[in-house]
Order: sequence, then C-alpha cells, then structure tokens
Amino acid sequence: MRFGINTFLFTSPFTTESISLFPQFKKWGFDSVEIALEDASHIDPVTVKKALDDNGLVCGSICAAMGGGRDLRGTAEAQKGALDYLTAVIDLSPVLGHPTLIGPLYSEVGRADLVAPEDYKQQWDTVVKHLRTLAAHAGQLNVKLAIEPLNRFETDFINTCDQALKMVNDVNEKALLMHLDTFHMNIEEKDSAKAILKAGNKLGHFHACGSDRGTPGNDHINWTGIFDALKQVDYDGDVVIESFTPAIEIIARAACIWREMEPSKESIAIEGVKFLKKQQEAAAAR
Repeated sequence: MRFGINTFLFTSPFTTESISLFPQFKKWGFDSVEIALEDASHIDPVTVKKALDDNGLVCGSICAAMGGGRDLRGTAEAQKGALDYLTAVIDLSPVLGHPTLIGPLYSEVGRADLVAPEDYKQQWDTVVKHLRTLAAHAGQLNVKLAIEPLNRFETDFINTCDQALKMVNDVNEKALLMHLDTFHMNIEEKDSAKAILKAGNKLGHFHACGSDRGTPGNDHINWTGIFDALKQVDYDGDVVIESFTPAIEIIARAACIWREMEPSKESIAIEGVKFLKKQQEAAAAR
C-alpha cells in the first residue's frame, strides 16, 4: 500500500513547473503523487517522470478533470470533448509509469438533475459504449481506469458502489475498475466498510478524505473499519489524500469548499499521512 497526495490541494493547473512541489511531498512522507491533470498539454511527461524519480516518488494516479465540455453522457460535442481529453491522458500515462486514470470519468462534475428512467437508461448505454472504447485502448497500453461514485450534489449518475460495480460489469473490460472515496461514501453508503468489501478485487483506487473534506482522522469516519476492510480485500494500491481549500478557486467552486476546514493545506497533508500510516500499521497488526 502506498500513500499519496492529490496536487489539487496545492495548485491548479498542474504544469511541468509544479514539479517544485515534489521535494516537499517526499519530506512529508508520501510515496506517490496523484497529478490532477486538467489538460494533457500542461505537462512534459518526460520531465515530470524524471522529477518523480529524482525525489523517490511515483505518479500512482492521474485525477481526471471532468469540467464543462467533457461529458460522456452529454451533447455530441461534450462527448467528443471528454473522449479527446481522456484519450490524450491515457496516451501519456505510460511515460509517467502507467498511473491509473481515476475520477468520475463518465460525466461532467456538477451535473445533477432528476431525469426520467428512460433518459437515464439511454445515458447509461452511451457511457458504457464510450468507457468500453476507452478501457480497450487503455488496456493496450497497460493502463488502468477507475471510475468514482460521487455524492448526489455532484452527480445524479453514479453515487454508490453498487452503481459503479454495475457500470464496471456492463463495460466488461479488464482495464476498467472502480475508485472509492471516503468523503462520498460517508454521504451515500449505508456502511463504507461494507462497500469496500463489496468492491473487492474491482477496487482499483482509494481516496482517504475527512468527513468534511479535511484531514483524515480529524473527523468522525470509522477509519478502523475502513482499513480492516481494505486489508480484507487485499487492497495494495494507492491511498490518496484528496482535500481542497478555497485558495484553489476552480476546484473550490466545483466541490463547494467555501471555508478553511483546517489550519493549513500543509497540515492536511502532514497530519493526514501520519494518521493513515498509523491506521495501516494497526490494521496489519490485528
């Protein structure tokens, strides 16, 4: 199990120059970096990979930025925008060491509305078709995709582990897995640990966030249950802190972050990774 940090906590957009963050990430105790890549053209992947290597880090995952104009269930133009963006990110992934492309790959974040069952079914079929194409392409490059259920305020499409599993099974491509996030699970799941157990070997990525999007451990989430469940399903991937502050305005608006939840973004990273490592050690000893 590796512990990582999502770059949205510190910068947007992530560019080649953002590699200046890497020494600090390593000093704080992280093993991996989750690069929030808003456009493939923003980085030179060769330079970024070298900086990761120089600092003893890996890029374990790339966080997709599914903003306006990128929607696999949207207009024809939005579907093309999403396909072009996701394909470009998949194509550079091998240069970065084959990180998993994660997030709500299926839709624009913030699109949430009550739709008729027949419309939802049509959207579902459209997304299945597109994800099948993307996953087949990713598989040829030894790249994994992991779709993330979001809470009801950020999407009306996939909110739960059950829905994500159904999508993974309907697509039926080995490269497509699922991604769970403690913040979203805290809202949508009856029992987060049981959701992890249900995901089982389809769990391809994991976000560890406080119940208020703050520091893991400084909240009411049952972290003992979370780590016991991860141990039970033999999860050995990345556990990534994904938190946000109002300072990064583009993501603050999308995630409704209107106030500072912790003393600083640095404290979220430093205290969060310490806590998560202790939880993993305790679970291993049980």
